[in-house]
Amino acid sequence: MIRVLLADDEPVVRASYRAILDTDPGIEVLGVEAATGRQAVALTLAERPDVVLMDIRMPELDGLAALEQIRRARPAQAAIIVTTFGDDEYIARAVQLGANGFLVKSGDPYDLLRGVRAAAGGGAMLSPAVAAHLIGLLRAGASATEAGRALASLTAREREVLALLATGASNAEIAAALFLTEGTVKGYLSGIFLRLDVRNRVEAAILAHQAGLV
Repeated sequence: MIRVLLADDEPVVRASYRAILDTDPGIEVLGVEAATGRQAVALTLAERPDVVLMDIRMPELDGLAALEQIRRARPAQAAIIVTTFGDDEYIARAVQLGANGFLVKSGDPYDLLRGVRAAAGGGAMLSPAVAAHLIGLLRAGASATEAGRALASLTAREREVLALLATGASNAEIAAALFLTEGTVKGYLSGIFLRLDVRNRVEAAILAHQAGLV
């Protein structure tokens, strides 16, 4: 069972997320909810959810500051950032913090379910719309050709691993799909991140999308 904490200052938004997530019998939305960034930190540390669904803009403490505090106490805590395309000044920082995914409030409800499952498994899910926006925002100076050249430094197997990562697959799912051990997948990812000069799964996924690998 995947336990999810909702963190958003709008009750109607939290209710809509709960309604969507409740359709999946493998997901349990916690009874407690966070309406402020400070509450998000306190409840995450107290309840230890598998995934935190975090709005960027919240009172008392914004979502990124809350995520920073959470990561100091729980470095492996999975978190999905909920944003709008007007929050560009926050998105680059969220990528640096290693958020497990980005969703837009007006996005496909199925993306929410996929995102939570990917984050719980250690993956990072980007919907096509979010991926396209992040590419434009974070790699505006790099062309698809340049991204393709960067990927050319990878072996065929590393490209297969990266393509699966970019769809939100966890290490376990990548291992199962390619008949590898999780340890081998971790080794491949370390090499991929080093050669592509990226810090985390989201940055790697952005580059894969830009190069047309997925």
